[in-house]
Amino acid sequence: MTDTIHGNNSISGRRLNQPISGNEIPRFAGITTMLRLPHVEDPKQLDVGFIGVPLDIGTANKSGTRYGPRQIRAESAMIRACNQATRAAPYESLAVGDLGDVATNPYSLERAVDGIEEHFSRILDADCIPLAMGGDHTLTLPILRAMAKKHGPVAVIHVDAHADSNDHMFHEKLNHGVMFRRAMEERLIDPNFLVQIGLRGTGYTHNDFDWGRSQGFWIVPVERCWHRSLGPLLDEIRMKFDGKPVYVSFDIDSLDPAFAPGTGAIEPGGLTIIQALEIIRGMKGLNIVGCDLVEVLPFCDPSGNTAGIAANLLFEMLCILPGVKYNKSIEPSSCRDGLPTDWI
Repeated sequence: MTDTIHGNNSISGRRLNQPISGNEIPRFAGITTMLRLPHVEDPKQLDVGFIGVPLDIGTANKSGTRYGPRQIRAESAMIRACNQATRAAPYESLAVGDLGDVATNPYSLERAVDGIEEHFSRILDADCIPLAMGGDHTLTLPILRAMAKKHGPVAVIHVDAHADSNDHMFHEKLNHGVMFRRAMEERLIDPNFLVQIGLRGTGYTHNDFDWGRSQGFWIVPVERCWHRSLGPLLDEIRMKFDGKPVYVSFDIDSLDPAFAPGTGAIEPGGLTIIQALEIIRGMKGLNIVGCDLVEVLPFCDPSGNTAGIAANLLFEMLCILPGVKYNKSIEPSSCRDGLPTDWI
């Protein structure tokens, strides 16, 4: 992909869409879609599509993440089109829209998972990059199944408080705590190119994270993230994952509950929002083939802050996708108003 724009079309020839401006229609008005983008039914019209996956029957504790996509969309109304920090201008080079929700079966997890895989397979067959909004983390497994059919085993950047690699929970092999073990068994992922960032909390045994290490997973416990920038870590990830198709799975409970209380399995001592931004922005340059952000539980945060953070992180994921145009910034003078250059 290049940064060239062809008239009103994206680099793929698809029609460019623009979010509705808050100066055109108030942000509290209008039909609720992700980032105020148009709702598009056909993924063949898009380079990138946001998809809601309203699933919560794979959870082990608090239910309600089925309402996550709806609240994320509502809170996304405040997000504007330009990324001031990175200068990313995704709507100037990619056709982006809201593809609506997967019609997940609310009574059968197995049928829900099959439906999610089928739905995402259609999106990938249309050469549309999916950005999924959860929904509980079970949804990552069927998406990885669809990804493997399209790309073969993928590299994975998994940001989470939990490893989600149990063999079973309540003797069930399908739920939101076992996806990465199932993905390994099904050879959907390349274990030598899977990094898990932010793992923490209590465990069933002292060896909960060791299974992943034994498979070749790159485990980054949260204690190694405390009080430091994660920029150097992402530099290493970019070098190691360069040239691989990369899938990103971001559980909102990776953040400290002080920032994101609206989730079902909070763990103290989590990542900061600044570190989350460093992680996502640090993926720029990788061949990102899809992303998800999961486990937003609106009932645990009626303020909407958790969903608002989730919406912003999804926008940041959009901004680092292959083909996104970056506008040049105006170089500051060496000193302005008595401030050194680094502060301008």
